[in-house]
Amino acid sequence: MIYTCTLNPAIDLFIETKHLKPEVVNRTNSYDIQPNGKGVNVSFILKQLGVDNTALGVGGGFTSEFIEKSLRDQGIKTDFTHIDGISRINVFTRVIETDTEYKEVNNGPIVSSKKLEDFLQKISQLKIGDKLVVSGSFSKGIDPEVIIKIAQMAQQQQFDLVIDTSYPEVKAAVKYRPFLLKPNNEELLSWFDKEDSNDLSTLVKYSKQLIQQGAKNILLSIGSKGALFVNQEQVIFGNAPKIKVVNTACSGDTMLGTFLAGMEQKLSLADNLQRSIAAASSTAATAGLTDFNDVKELMKQIKIEQLEG
Repeated sequence: MIYTCTLNPAIDLFIETKHLKPEVVNRTNSYDIQPNGKGVNVSFILKQLGVDNTALGVGGGFTSEFIEKSLRDQGIKTDFTHIDGISRINVFTRVIETDTEYKEVNNGPIVSSKKLEDFLQKISQLKIGDKLVVSGSFSKGIDPEVIIKIAQMAQQQQFDLVIDTSYPEVKAAVKYRPFLLKPNNEELLSWFDKEDSNDLSTLVKYSKQLIQQGAKNILLSIGSKGALFVNQEQVIFGNAPKIKVVNTACSGDTMLGTFLAGMEQKLSLADNLQRSIAAASSTAATAGLTDFNDVKELMKQIKIEQLEG
């Protein structure tokens, strides 16, 4: 079973308005409310591709209830650890007159040490054959060093750990042999105190260093350039198709969910990377997650190259 994990879930409120003026009532054109959180998005993508999964998380209040119900409505099992606080609401306002977007992202509620222990107790039940996907930021009260603790648990309990979070503590977790890391180029280079770059040779170099330190596989998103897959045996690269970008916020989650689904479905590595890049690009071209309707067409623009192995 694949378990996704969202330690700081959110409701995202998307607003479109003609103008945004101070100290007056601004009547909006439209709004949309979406459940969000990187693990939540991975769960939705997996389910769209026919892969059952269970969504774990830490949340509270009416916002968490909405997120969990949205998952269950799509046939996704949920097992959240509930807290006293209210899970966050983020606001994204698109102003037509100025073609400007305002992004207001909240920190989230405080999680007590007792509730964190309750969550880790759920992780302690995972076993060989399971996969746990830990994605996104952590709520206040959850120290980023928890990723090291979870990596230790994964090694001891022999489940596969997938990490998609930018905290520098990820590098300390690598020695516990996580199954897959999914950074982007900026995150990868920040772990080595290097400036951001999309130079392939540089990105391959530091990806291979993570492999040497213990990571089994690296799925590296490189924005409009495409993506790399790196492990002990090979390095492959796929370019990104040309699209009109609407919102890149969930494209990395889409890439990861699609790639994990492809692994479950026994796709070849080349076909899996190609579909994953196409799906991520489809999400970037829409306001929400892809519905996969245009993915086959986008795949025609993507060439997979074997760089090593």
